[in-house]
Amino acid sequence: MNDWNSSSPPNSRPGSGGSSVGGGGSKAKQIKLVLLGDSGVGKSSIALRFVRGEFNENGETTIGAAYLTKTINCQGCPIKFDIWDTAGQERYHSLAPMYYRGAPAAVVVYDVTNVNSYHKATRWVKELLQQANAMMVIVLAGNKADMVSDTRSTNEDARKFANENKLIFAETSAKTGMHVDDIFAQIGNVIARQQAPEVTDRQGRGNVKLAKKEGSKERTCC
Repeated sequence: MNDWNSSSPPNSRPGSGGSSVGGGGSKAKQIKLVLLGDSGVGKSSIALRFVRGEFNENGETTIGAAYLTKTINCQGCPIKFDIWDTAGQERYHSLAPMYYRGAPAAVVVYDVTNVNSYHKATRWVKELLQQANAMMVIVLAGNKADMVSDTRSTNEDARKFANENKLIFAETSAKTGMHVDDIFAQIGNVIARQQAPEVTDRQGRGNVKLAKKEGSKERTCC
């Protein structure tokens, strides 16, 4: 089931700690995820594409934060994402810790056609590395990739930054859907691996590349 609700304090919503809940005889692993980034980079569009499979060219600016949910199957295991889509305006920056605190995952979005939004994204990442959950899975998403013919040079610095900070990096397009579903699937897989018995806290956040599917038979979601 997918939901799109108005904002309210994150502690009033379920799923802040990655717990499991019952649902029709099966258990869904709940993952709280926060979307961060400058205003206008397409955070809400990524959320809308993931949750509803839609794109709204004239989407409204998020005020405060919006709450969405979607449950997906990850190699046969149900995972429910509790998504907090935060406002990108500077005046709302001080509210961000209320949403990312305790979250095991974050997607930091920038616009590949706007270098200033990339610099803002790197500041968000640095803030998360300093203040958020040490095991947080962070995706750096270069959105609006459909608007440039060749993103290799555009995203060279972003790829390097992601590698240095052990982030998942992805070029996305909320308009076409490119890599949007993939980044959420990657997050689910990484968190499942983190929670496996053989993984220790010292291993922390691993560097993951958003690559082509290789047909691996390893079951990593549950």
